[in-house]
Amino acid sequence: MKFLEWFETFLEEKQIGFQMFEFEIGEDIHVIDSDHVIELIKTAPAHEQAKIKSTLVKIDFADGDVMDFIKHMAWSRAMVISNS
Repeated sequence: MKFLEWFETFLEEKQIGFQMFEFEIGEDIHVIDSDHVIELIKTAPAHEQAKIKSTLVKIDFADGDVMDFIKHMAWSRAMVISNS
C-alpha cells in the first residue's frame, strides 16, 4: 500500500478532524490548522513520509494521541515561518 493510501485510511480510522493551533513565537502569533499539516505530510519527500508513518504507527500502538503529533508538526511549521 502506498503512503497516501495508508495515510488517508489512517486519518479516517482515527477520525482525525479539523483543528486550529495557535502559537506565539516572539511577538508574532501563528495560526496553523491540521488540514495544512496533513497537506504538508502528503507532499513531503518519501523519506520523510516513511519517518512520519513510523512515528504515527508507534503513537497508535502506544494508544497515544495522534493529534499531539500533528500539533507538534504545526508548531514546527510555525517556527519555520517565523524564521523566514
